[in-house]
Amino acid sequence: MSLSDTSPAAPSCWIITEGMAGTENQCLGVAEALGLTPILKRIALRQPWKSLSPWLNYECAHIFIPALEPPWPDLLIASGRKSIAASRYIRKMSGGKTLTVQIQDPRTNPAQFDLVAVPAHDPTRGENVLVTTASPNRVTQARLERAKTEFPDFANIKAPRVAVLIGGTSKAYKMTRPITEKLAAQLRTLSAQAGLMITASRRTGAENERILQDALAGTDAFIWDGSGDNPYFGFLAWADIILVTADSASMLSEAATTGKPVYMIELEGGAPRLNALHRNLIEKKIVRPFEGVLENWSYDAITDAQHVADAIRKRLEARGIRV
Repeated sequence: MSLSDTSPAAPSCWIITEGMAGTENQCLGVAEALGLTPILKRIALRQPWKSLSPWLNYECAHIFIPALEPPWPDLLIASGRKSIAASRYIRKMSGGKTLTVQIQDPRTNPAQFDLVAVPAHDPTRGENVLVTTASPNRVTQARLERAKTEFPDFANIKAPRVAVLIGGTSKAYKMTRPITEKLAAQLRTLSAQAGLMITASRRTGAENERILQDALAGTDAFIWDGSGDNPYFGFLAWADIILVTADSASMLSEAATTGKPVYMIELEGGAPRLNALHRNLIEKKIVRPFEGVLENWSYDAITDAQHVADAIRKRLEARGIRV
């Protein structure tokens, strides 16, 4: 009999979210840091829980779409407002045997979960609250090395290679035409001395994308056009320096996990939580405002997903479950 035949099975793990990529990736990053392959469940809620969760308690089986049924997992990692009802329900129905971990601030009593992980810019605190620098994510050195092999052509881009990660207009921010024109002119100047790898999002907007494309026409800048495999991790892997727009907490967190210099591109607007994240990353000398010039600096890469995973592992092992 081989050793693998006698090894204990890995803990069962569910991830429950509303299906939003940002929250889902935070949960996946934690599960991957534990070395687990989770079952991913995307849920919706029936009324009135859909509108009133997490403040309406009394969760029962029929409120979840699709239904949540046993056998309950050893570990539940959840994120998003609607997932709170699921966490409470599974904790109750499993008799407390499922370790419930809520990622992001649930804005409700953290004692309803076994562990809550919140970034430093969120207010919830408590005995079972773990505070991270930013948001957990799926960036690891191993993943970056793999991305280099998946996108080998980026090795031919001239150094220093600069990844430019552009979000855009959101509830808190506006990517206005003047801001885009200023950024486009700065990038045009940088293209003479650095290799640019640029990706935009749906929130960037067609007009802003055209401004960038027109300004960089005739340069060596690589602008992903949305075709083929998404080169996002390839950009992070090959970049020497990373530029990120201020609207995206997830991209800022992912960039800061690489350990590479990160510049923040200011947009119009702001929000208290995002402003606090920006201040935190700037004070830790991870991020600097982008003013059109490039410098190099070093810092200890943040490892938020691993930090949360370590806390989960400790709690599972206290229950006799090895990870």
